[in-house]
This record gives sequence, structure tokens and C-alpha cells, in this order.
Amino acid sequence: MKQLFKSGPIRTLAMFAVALGSAASAPAQGTSPNLVPELEKKQETNQQLEQRALSQAPAKIDPQEEAAYKAFYDSDPQDADTKIKLGEAFVQKYPMSRYDESVYAGLTHAYYLKQDWKNFYANGDKALALNPDDAAVLVIMGWLIPHSLNPNDPNASSDLAKAEKYEKHAIEVIGALPKPANMTDEQFSQTKAMLLSQAHSGLGLVYFRRQQSEDSAKELQQATQSSATPDPTDLFVLGLDLQNLNRYGEAADAFNRCGQIPGALQDRCKQSAEAAKKQAR
Repeated sequence: MKQLFKSGPIRTLAMFAVALGSAASAPAQGTSPNLVPELEKKQETNQQLEQRALSQAPAKIDPQEEAAYKAFYDSDPQDADTKIKLGEAFVQKYPMSRYDESVYAGLTHAYYLKQDWKNFYANGDKALALNPDDAAVLVIMGWLIPHSLNPNDPNASSDLAKAEKYEKHAIEVIGALPKPANMTDEQFSQTKAMLLSQAHSGLGLVYFRRQQSEDSAKELQQATQSSATPDPTDLFVLGLDLQNLNRYGEAADAFNRCGQIPGALQDRCKQSAEAAKKQAR
């Protein structure tokens, strides 16, 4: 895929691990005319106790599986090669593990760092197949599609629709996320804000690609207004959107913010800010 906008590294996306436990319910017991009521009642009680014992029994733990997952989980998230080696080995050896979704999510990020887009999307799809509500995977996949889109690709339209779906669902999921026990209220609030900012960024780029300037501007304003370190690409595209809407003063402000951030877009943003100022006169 051809990347049309040079952007800095994607902001770190926190992975939420939410453990959901559900007790198995005992099947409904019918009444047999061949059993006396006392015997039937005793049989039902025994079956219910047996079901309860089974549902409360701890899952069998494989020490080797636990150790392999711990090695993957504890490895440096920025060491993509090690993460990929450990993750691929894990899912190959334990294809039915309860940890597979978490490993696929980690592999998605690792392949992003390697810019291996084929494996990035393959592992993201696998993670979402196991957990369609993984906010971090939804956000990063929905973010990358419009950033790296080739508009001449015959699948461009359907890819943008997929990115829009991912980001909209991510926003819904983020709003309902429970706070993990190992996070402070402040950490949780910051993480949710970061995820929401990235989701609005992805949506803004989707709408920009479709030349929907008003929708794009609304999303990118949400992505940048509260961020201490806004993405210069978001600010640059926001400036273009506002120019298209003849809101030249606001466009100049967006370009000025972009021009203050060192990087490939800095000079271009400064030039665009001067042009927008002239248009505003």
C-alpha cells in the first residue's frame, strides 16, 4: 500500500485485558411420571450440586503454556522481532489457548512496528475474530487503513468502509470499558482519552479520503483539541479541511500548530499557514 501521509509513530495503545467469567447453568430438569416425587427431587438436587461443582472448578492450567504466555507478555513491546518470534511460536503450539486473542493483538502491534502490513492485517483479523470488542486492535487497524490507502486500489472504497466501521465500534466500546483493577483512575482516564483521540483521528482521515471536509474537520478537531502531543498529520489535514470550508482563519491556526512540531510536515505547514492567513484577509 502507498502511504500518502508521512506521520510519526502511532501513539502507544494500551491493551485492555478484561476477564469475564460465567458459571455454567444447570439444564432444566423435566418431570418423569415413573419417579416418585421424593426420588426426583433428590436426583435434581444431586445434578444441580454436580453442575455447580463443575462450574466452580478451576480451569486446568498447563505450566508450560503459562510460562510461554508470560514470556510473550513480559517481552519488550518495542522489540518487534522478539515479540513476533515468541507470539508466533505460542499460537502455533497452543491454537486453542485462552490467551490467543491477547497474543494476536500483541502480534498486530509488533507487525505494525515492522511495517509488515500483510501480517499486521492477518493478525488483527484473527484478534477481532476472537474478540470483536478489542478496542486497541479496532483503533489501530481503523487508523492505519486511511493513512496508507492507495486511492487507485479497486478495494479502496470497501477498505474505507471497514475503517469507518472499526473506529465507530471502537468509540462505542471505549465508552463502556470497565476499569482494570491494576489501573488507577487517572491512568484509566488518560488511556481512554488516548484511544478516543486515535479513533477520531482514523475517522477524520476516512472522511478526508472521501472528500467529506465537514465530517473530517469535526473528527480531527476532537482528535487534536485535547491532546498534549497532537499528530501533525491530523493538524495538517484539519487545515486542509478548513480551507475547503472557507474557514481560513481556523485553517491558519491548525497549520500553525502543525508548524510548531518538528518533522517532515513542519515546513509545509508553515507555508500553508501563511497562505491561509492571506486567504483570510
